[in-house]
Amino acid sequence: MSQLHLVLGDEDLLVDRAIATVLRIARKEAGTHDVPVDRMRAGEVSVNELAELLSPSLFADERVLVLEAAAEAGKEAAALIAEAAADLPPGTVLVVVHSGGGRAKALADQLKKLGAETYPCAKIKWPNERVDFVRREFRDLKVKVSDDTVNALVDAVGSDVRELAAACSQLVADTDGKVDAAAVRRYHSGKAEIKGWDIADMAVTGDVSGAAEALRWAMISGEPHVVLADALAEAVHAIARIGPQSGSAYQLASELGMPPKRVEKVQRQSRRWTRDSVAEAMRLVAALNADVKGAAADSNYALESAVRRVAELAGGK
Repeated sequence: MSQLHLVLGDEDLLVDRAIATVLRIARKEAGTHDVPVDRMRAGEVSVNELAELLSPSLFADERVLVLEAAAEAGKEAAALIAEAAADLPPGTVLVVVHSGGGRAKALADQLKKLGAETYPCAKIKWPNERVDFVRREFRDLKVKVSDDTVNALVDAVGSDVRELAAACSQLVADTDGKVDAAAVRRYHSGKAEIKGWDIADMAVTGDVSGAAEALRWAMISGEPHVVLADALAEAVHAIARIGPQSGSAYQLASELGMPPKRVEKVQRQSRRWTRDSVAEAMRLVAALNADVKGAAADSNYALESAVRRVAELAGGK
């Protein structure tokens, strides 16, 4: 694989996918999942730190360095990145994430001239771009859909690219690949944007009434109880995992294998929680997992009770 990669653009989902692709290939070629990965913002790292990370390794070990927000790098840092990219040590894979603008705008062109493998990740902001994106998603999922189906999905879900991608995957799974406009209307009518993770986010931030209302709508819309319960459990487990840890979001993201923005979000959510409240929430979601799989006589009530109690715990009650 190429040692130099340029992730060009600022559409978060596409950026995350591009980085994941590079990491997957690097691990495959190394023959192990344990390839060291360092992720940091190029605009915040010091020149000395960059020099150390980009210097040749004594043992020529496989490693990946992901430099994010490279468009905001200072003059010295940008020059060092370009210099290192021109002569990367054996075993080192450099991934530079660049918006295409910023004060280090010229760096992107320099990396292209050096032969960087480039991943276009421009912001998807216009309706026709969202339509094209949905078409590509279905094509990648090996499902043929009509123009009416694509337009219906974009109209129902809205402008969030990550939610559009999730909707495509969900529809394909729920219909065994037989996706048409009727299926879109069936699964995404009205408030289609309310998903399990939305409800979970409301719950772990203490929005009792908002979480309860969103949950009721999701259940009316036919969202599977297991999916809703799993989303709540994932949110609680993330707080239990990240909350006690110190360090920047970028350091933790590298250690935990999570996107930095996800870590930042969980760190903000964790401020509402204590060790005892997290422990109680963990017990709640564990019990809920069994309840929605048949242990409870009324899984609707079990879900509503668990979501409400988690939200109350987040609110300090």
